[in-house]
Amino acid sequence: MTKSQYEGEAKRFLSAMAERLVRFGLKLHPEKTRLIAFGRFAAAQRKERGLGKPETFDFLGFTHCCSQNRQGWYEIQRLTVKKRMRQTLRAIRETLMRRRHEPVAVLGRWLGTVIRGYLAYFAVPGNMDRLNGFRTEVARAWLHALRRRSQRVRMSWRRFGPIVNRYLPPVKLAHPYPSQRFSRHDLR
Repeated sequence: MTKSQYEGEAKRFLSAMAERLVRFGLKLHPEKTRLIAFGRFAAAQRKERGLGKPETFDFLGFTHCCSQNRQGWYEIQRLTVKKRMRQTLRAIRETLMRRRHEPVAVLGRWLGTVIRGYLAYFAVPGNMDRLNGFRTEVARAWLHALRRRSQRVRMSWRRFGPIVNRYLPPVKLAHPYPSQRFSRHDLR
């Protein structure tokens, strides 16, 4: 991923990069290589041309979008890639169904480590809604697995809620905002 201020500069860089890779017997993947208008002025420029919202791109597990904060300033919003999140949830559901007869405490500790690891990477500013949804879906999958253990009376959310709160960590930021992360007093 590279960025440039002007479209002509980006096109020259892309052609130079393609030529350089050919020298080493490599080539750019056509589906993964593209030029997009992205940045502070992209929304206004695309609106002038009647093209709608700026494009998004996926990089390192995040979908990067042009956005505005509450004050109306430009901000890059990073959201968990939906496809990757669905795959993770599917794997968790399958594992829960295989391990559903283990004690609740064992499953709770395992799910707690899974969610803590997921949050350690994806808990960035602007991604809290998706992460809350992820935690809720994991809890629903766990409840479904527990309800499938026997033919007894089903476990209710009232009984299951305290179990979830005990074992599944709450969603909170793991990485601060860039303005806090790169403040002047930290650079000294």
